[in-house]
Amino acid sequence: MSGRVAGKTIVVTGAGSGIGAAIARGLAAEGANVVLADLNDAAADAVAASIAEAGGASLAVRVDVTDRRTVREAVARTVDRFGRVDVWFNNAGMNAPMPFLDITEENFERIMRVNAVGVLVGIQEAARQFIAQRGGGKVINTASIAGRTGFPSFAPYSASKAAVISLTQAAARDLAPHGITVNGFAPGVVATPLWTQLDADLAAMGAADAGFDSMTSDILLGRAAQPEDIVPTAVFLAASDSDYITGQIIPIEGGMILV
Repeated sequence: MSGRVAGKTIVVTGAGSGIGAAIARGLAAEGANVVLADLNDAAADAVAASIAEAGGASLAVRVDVTDRRTVREAVARTVDRFGRVDVWFNNAGMNAPMPFLDITEENFERIMRVNAVGVLVGIQEAARQFIAQRGGGKVINTASIAGRTGFPSFAPYSASKAAVISLTQAAARDLAPHGITVNGFAPGVVATPLWTQLDADLAAMGAADAGFDSMTSDILLGRAAQPEDIVPTAVFLAASDSDYITGQIIPIEGGMILV
């Protein structure tokens, strides 16, 4: 199969739905062997099946990004099936909004563990495999506009995505001597199951002014993103087109945050 990432083996965490599922399908359409790593086995299996039905190569694996053992197992299963790992997407994430003065340590730590520690573990384990393959490789992290500007109704999420941006920069500096690039992208409002749940949570808190419709009104291009809007940038970052880019976060948010 020809395509911009033809023959590359690419792991996408959180690939069972939303942005991750769209990225996985987009990469497969461009010729990649795609490994769908998700805590939800059934969701990952369904996306993998859809890729196979379309003629692509895929593998679904159960991964808890906060559990290094399962991440290592995903690497091992990927190598066993496809021979190597070329690109690793740290995409899995979660949110659990609370009013700022009500945020608990448990809430903060849970979100940071998935969104920030999970990215750290993913970068480390992917990089170890890349180095074992004699260098090269790409890590791509899902950040957020919330990592550039804090939102009071989901401050821990904002902090976790700021951490993703910093981890991207730190890893890029550390891994460059091995020929490994580390980049990310920062979506804004994207119509996904995560946003549907977030909207319901914010409404229950009485913070509907920070919800989907309210935040969409600030987008210069006049609409929320669909998961498919993220795919071209994801493919670009996974392909050789981006070989001379590292340590960068590309915004994909229709003009919400201008910096």
